[in-house]
Formats: sequence, structure tokens, C-alpha cells
Amino acid sequence: MNPLTSVTATIVTGLILALLIIFGISEMGTVGIHFNELGLARWLHILSGIMWIGLLYYFNVVQVPGLAAAAADKGGPGGAGVTKYIAPRALLWFRWAAIVTWLTGFWYLGSAQQFVNALTLGHGGQDRYGLIIGLGMWLGSIMLFNVWVLIWPHQQKILGLVPATDEQKARSRKIALLASRTNFALSIPLILCMASATHGLPL
Repeated sequence: MNPLTSVTATIVTGLILALLIIFGISEMGTVGIHFNELGLARWLHILSGIMWIGLLYYFNVVQVPGLAAAAADKGGPGGAGVTKYIAPRALLWFRWAAIVTWLTGFWYLGSAQQFVNALTLGHGGQDRYGLIIGLGMWLGSIMLFNVWVLIWPHQQKILGLVPATDEQKARSRKIALLASRTNFALSIPLILCMASATHGLPL
């Protein structure tokens, strides 16, 4: 059976390949294998972050404009298939990837003994790493709040997963769109901070 025919099997295949690399390289030229909690936390943080931000970009760059175009095309097939089959699944992965990204980020900072440094923005800017990674942490926390408090509850109304009047759905569309666009905008400096904390800002 081809593992690439199933999403779950493909993920498992990727994880097995990653583990082969981890154990294969770890055993080269070393005596014994030592658990690297910081490396594991960072890897899982990046992996879940790609899923979260990738879906955020998909929603804002592809799905929302695509549904608007489908609504404007009076002779076309419309967007019912997307809202019924694709959006709920994408939102499932989106919201849980957000949680995992946030938790693994805190795990990483705690393992690196940088949590308080990041929380206090490098103790008020005294530590550059803490300031930059802390800005990223706070932006990510705002984005997580938007996902679970603003986007997901209103998307449930839009998709008909919870009862709502047409007026409530219209209001929910506006709130969910603005929250999603806010996260889209915040993700740009977020990624800058996450990448630049250890590698330096572009300037």
C-alpha cells in the first residue's frame, strides 16, 4: 500500500524519515544518544507553525478571494463545496496548529531558560534576544487569541455549525475577516522576529 495515498500515512512517513535522520546522524561519531529537549521543542514549534501560518495564508490569499469571486459569478458553481467540505477541515487543522505552535513555543523558551526574558521583552530592551523573541511571542499570543476568541466562534456561525440568523452571519463574516486579516498582517513581523532572534535583523 502506497503511504502517499493517505494524509495520515504521509505524515507518519515524514516523521519516520525525520527520526531516521535524527538517529542516523546522532550515532555518527558519538558515544551514546543524548536527548535534546531544546532541539525537539524547536522542531515541533517550527513544524506546527508552518501548518498554522500556511493555512492562515491560504485563507487570506486563496480561499476568501476565491469565495468572493465565486459569489460574484452568477452563472458559476458557487462556493458551497468549499464552505461545506474544505473550510471546516482547514479550520480544524488551523486552530489546533495554532495551539500546538503556541505551546511548543513556550516549551522551547522554557527549555532554553528564556521564558521570563521573552515575557519581559528582554527586561525592557536590555537583552536583544529577549526583546526580539519576546516581540514574536507576544504577537503569536495575540494571534492565538484571535483564532480561538474571534475567528473560530464566528466561523462556526458562518459555516452553519451553530445556529445563527442571516444578520448574525453577516456580522460574523466581518469580524472573522478582520481578525484573520489582522493575523495575516501580524504574521509578517512575527516571522521576522522568530527568524531574527538568533540570526539578526536585516538591518
